[in-house]
Amino acid sequence: MAELPMGKGVSAGKIASNVQKKITRAQEKVLQKLGKADETKDLAFEEGVINFNKQLVEGTKLQKDLRAYLAAVKAMHESSKHLYECLDDMYESDWYGKKDVDSLLEDSDLLWTDFHQKLVDHALISMDTYLGQFPDIKARIAKRDRKLVDYDSARHNYAAVNKGKKKEGIKITKPASLLERAAPGWAQGILSAHNVAQTNLTRSQAEEELERAQKVFEEINIDLQEELPSLWNSRVGFYVNTFQSVAGLEEKFHREMGKINQNLNDTLEKLENQDMSRKTGSQGVRTSTAQKSDRTQDANHTLSPGGPPAIPKSPSKLKPVVPPPPKVTPSMDMKQENIINLFGEAATPNISVTSPTQYDTPATANLLDMDLDSLQAATTPAAQTWDSWEATEKAAVTEEALAETEPAQATTESTESVEMPESFLFKVKTMHDYNATDSDELELKAGDVVLVMSYENPEEQDEGWLMGVRESDWVQNKDLGKKGVFPENFTQRM
Repeated sequence: MAELPMGKGVSAGKIASNVQKKITRAQEKVLQKLGKADETKDLAFEEGVINFNKQLVEGTKLQKDLRAYLAAVKAMHESSKHLYECLDDMYESDWYGKKDVDSLLEDSDLLWTDFHQKLVDHALISMDTYLGQFPDIKARIAKRDRKLVDYDSARHNYAAVNKGKKKEGIKITKPASLLERAAPGWAQGILSAHNVAQTNLTRSQAEEELERAQKVFEEINIDLQEELPSLWNSRVGFYVNTFQSVAGLEEKFHREMGKINQNLNDTLEKLENQDMSRKTGSQGVRTSTAQKSDRTQDANHTLSPGGPPAIPKSPSKLKPVVPPPPKVTPSMDMKQENIINLFGEAATPNISVTSPTQYDTPATANLLDMDLDSLQAATTPAAQTWDSWEATEKAAVTEEALAETEPAQATTESTESVEMPESFLFKVKTMHDYNATDSDELELKAGDVVLVMSYENPEEQDEGWLMGVRESDWVQNKDLGKKGVFPENFTQRM
């Protein structure tokens, strides 16, 4: 048999006593499980133990999650620090706000450090203190269970001693009577007194053991019955304080960090503006104006001088053939000699302009002798001819202008009187010929007016494409059967 370890101040008798107690407790538990011995029950205490175990599990989980949260905060601090150190390394000394950026990065690092430390002080330490009381109470609950078994064992032993008193007396009496017969007369009284004393000693020892076991059990039991409900009720206040601390610290941290980030963002915006001004200057302003003008023209679907626009991409449409450049029409600002050529030689009057030196010199030797009437007759037709040519030119230009405006006015007046399609939106004028490449596309010629309509299903509309019908087809037939889609940038809104 292995020897039991003996520490300092532990005697062999103490070890034997502990071993005897373990054996007695084991026997008592077996008897209780077999139903041969009753067990002391305390339902209120058992409920308190159940709550204690639940509270311990919840607290342990909260402590674990809080430590994980703190680890994440520290990791985020390190990541943020490395990121801003990278920015500081790239930030050149002559850039705007170099000193401000350095100060902001230092403030950010200090704020992260302070946030983590306060979480440790106000949440984690109080959490550890709260859970620190559970191991002691748990050990006392286990001790109370052992003392309860000892109490039940002593109670059963005392009951057994009282119950077996008569049986033990009978067993002792028979051999005592034999002994008395063999013993001399003076010794028989001594033997009888010894038997009675031995029986009384057993009863006294059982009673003392019961009282001692009951006292120890009740002391522990009373203390735990007071502490367990108090500990259970304290959990609410502890949870409130813990999460209020975390929420308050986190709110303050994000508020201060938001100020730092806003200041950093303002500094970077000023750096961007400074860089743009340095690179572009006045040229940048002109470029920006030109780009804005180009975007406006693209939005209005105007044509660039270089030729027709690109056909918009559409997943459901084949790329149409690129149309030729628009035909150049005569401008009203044409030079005077070109306008004269329009009328031909027949429209040009015969102009005879001569200088006074071209006239035959009269035979008279004196200017007073000249025939003034003949001179006036010779010069008057020329002046009349120039006046008639100017009048003829003005009349031709006026007629051409009227010829261009009258069809447009007539078309506008005719379309205004015609009822538009139900889904009509606006009109556009075709700037280039467009050859349809699919059955649902609209064939267009330069100058055609198209009535733009909304799609029956807006989801079917592709970007850069419109739905419509030629105005001439609608005015003549009032039929939408000829409607189709066409590229928007081949037209101009009227």
